[in-house]
Amino acid sequence: MSGFKSLKKRRRIQVIVLAFAALAVSTAIIGYAMQDGINFFRSPSQVAEEPPSPNERFRIGGLVEEGSLVRGQGETVSFRVTDGGASIPVTYTGILPDLFEEGQGMVGQGNYINGTFEAVEILAKHDETYMPAEVIDALKDQGVYVEPDAAANGGAVTN
Repeated sequence: MSGFKSLKKRRRIQVIVLAFAALAVSTAIIGYAMQDGINFFRSPSQVAEEPPSPNERFRIGGLVEEGSLVRGQGETVSFRVTDGGASIPVTYTGILPDLFEEGQGMVGQGNYINGTFEAVEILAKHDETYMPAEVIDALKDQGVYVEPDAAANGGAVTN
């Protein structure tokens, strides 16, 4: 009878060890798969203070600086994105969203290479009141965010 209990105990230990091994392997696979899908957000001020490495993909957001939009040959466009504290040059090759214009909020995804953010995707606001939460927070940190309702009442700045 004692041999049966030790066999049962050994099987239970094997099942537990196998379950932990399967959990560790699945966690590692999920982590590896997600590493390309996680893009951190940075404001122009954060990029200016601590420039990321050229191989790090991230998102940058702010306002398209007035007078900075230059349409090049073909589909290449350059402009500057600002949060009021810093301004970062951006280049993008592709078709810009219809609502993209100077003075409006935008979020770009790409890499910071040789002092220029090279965007692979540009997102613009989709109506008069929308702006991504990260962009609003970055603008509030710089003290330049204007509430959409306040713009009609003299442009009160909120912090």
